Amino acid sequence: MANKLFTEFPPVSTKEWEDAIISDLKGADYEKKLVWRTQEGFSVRPYYRGEDTAILSGLDAKPGEFPYRRGVSYSNDWLVRQDYCAHKSCEEANRLALDGISKGVDAVGFGIDAEHDYSDDEIRTLLKGIDPSRNEVDFKGCLPKNTTALNAFLKVCEEKGLDNKDIKASFDFSPLHRLVTAGAICDDCFGWLADILNSLKDYPQVAAICADGYDFNNAGSSIVQETAYALGEASDYMKTFTGKYGLCPTLVASKIRFRLSIGSNYFMEIAKLRAARVLWAETAKSFNAAPEACKMQCDAITSRWNQTLYDSYVNMLRGTTESMSAAIGGVHSLTVLPFDSAYEEPAEFSNRIARNVQIILKEESHFNAIADPAGGSYYVEELTESVKAAAGALFNATCSGDSTFRARFEDGTVRKAIEDVASKRDAAIAKGREALLGTNAFPNYDETEIDNARKEAKVEANAPLRFYRGAEPFEEMRLATERSGRRPKAFMLTYGNLAMCRARAQFSGNFFAMAGFEIIDNNRFASIEDGVKTAEEAKADIVVACSSDEEYAEGAPKIFALVGKNVLTVVAGDPECRPQLEEAGIRHFISVRSDILETLRGFQKELGLI
Repeated sequence: MANKLFTEFPPVSTKEWEDAIISDLKGADYEKKLVWRTQEGFSVRPYYRGEDTAILSGLDAKPGEFPYRRGVSYSNDWLVRQDYCAHKSCEEANRLALDGISKGVDAVGFGIDAEHDYSDDEIRTLLKGIDPSRNEVDFKGCLPKNTTALNAFLKVCEEKGLDNKDIKASFDFSPLHRLVTAGAICDDCFGWLADILNSLKDYPQVAAICADGYDFNNAGSSIVQETAYALGEASDYMKTFTGKYGLCPTLVASKIRFRLSIGSNYFMEIAKLRAARVLWAETAKSFNAAPEACKMQCDAITSRWNQTLYDSYVNMLRGTTESMSAAIGGVHSLTVLPFDSAYEEPAEFSNRIARNVQIILKEESHFNAIADPAGGSYYVEELTESVKAAAGALFNATCSGDSTFRARFEDGTVRKAIEDVASKRDAAIAKGREALLGTNAFPNYDETEIDNARKEAKVEANAPLRFYRGAEPFEEMRLATERSGRRPKAFMLTYGNLAMCRARAQFSGNFFAMAGFEIIDNNRFASIEDGVKTAEEAKADIVVACSSDEEYAEGAPKIFALVGKNVLTVVAGDPECRPQLEEAGIRHFISVRSDILETLRGFQKELGLI
């Protein structure tokens, strides 16, 4: 039926499309203009057709069918998860969890103290009023040498009269997570963990191991690296427990839960989840795990790496689009980080918003009603295949033959690869090529530390990987301005061509606001003299010439001469007459090609702020 919808239109071949595009480009380079080169190293074309996906394998499989590209079941429903800290008080963590459950939470995560020996009474308190057969209970921060929380949990479930097969829970007994985050690993942990896996063989819905891709995202990795290295961790667990300890591969695979980040690259994140399922299914199958155990169970978390301190309500927008990617891509559970989680313990308001994002996607947008809604999209299928190929190649390079993820991490290979990508991402943010709304793009001019005492967050430096957020260099720069006790004034001296002067004033205002400078904008002055006089009255520290390139040759030197050497003159743009302006003594130019971070730090130094 679908093929008959457009019978009144003649078919158009790919060659005809390409000819039309080339004609419209009028000689411009097709690859440079229309082909997007991703951070992961593969190319995305401007459009795709059915013939592009015809050569892809596995597209005929339905949701719930191996290799699970389209999902691990016919349902797309996921668990709304929220985490609570149980370090200080099991009673308070229980209170918060019950409140969350009453407001839509399906899975509660408890952060526990790995070194603390939990008593049965403490876990009873933690689980009071919670039914683990209805609401999944997840424990974060576990160590294989300390199973007191696990043992007490199973005992309390028995006291509640729950059938083993109905208990839904996960524990992150993950030695490789300790290696990645703390640089240390205990070989005895694997023996203890083997005993834990055996003890849970009659609990089909209780996971014990976390293959943690979220760690790599927090260090600035690419989507391909996060996927490949998470698979590398899972593969190491399979090799170790099926080899050295002789455990059943189906048991081991069924006890592994993946934790992946969801970033703001909307379609790429959807493709990542779909590709990761296929790669894990193929990997688990290679160990002879049963088909049911080859299904990836993924706990997704919205990315912390791209959260910001300034204009933090923008984090709500990030969390919303990231949640959509997770829901469309298909996950077991989803945790939406509260918008304020980067700088303080989330309060009721931010927790409520984080919950409601998912509830709206379910109850109002019905994202849970359709399995694999992106399936069949030429674009998403091609992206899925590209991510699968790139991540698969990196996974094989890391873990093929006798090589293991652990060995490649301990010899520094993984760390160097992530640092190389992270440095490129940092450079892209510094130059504005990767935008962080509210930080290096469209900052809030009026937001200051006085209004937001929260700006005390510190960079996290974990060995051997450095965990940080992409916005931190800009936040440190802006805080340096605020803490200097002086807020320089950047004055937009607009003149000449109205469209150009306004466009450049807006660009320049955003540019200097990223460093926390006070912005004084103006519509357009009748003359340069009027603009300079107003700037003097405003006691401007920086005067930005905002006009067209043609008008700079005469106007910029006049501005420079009138404002004097005690005020910095800046030209907005990179005009052809720049050499002549530099000969006249003008040293400062800002444009879309500027390294924003380096340029603004230079202004801070000249103004004596740092």
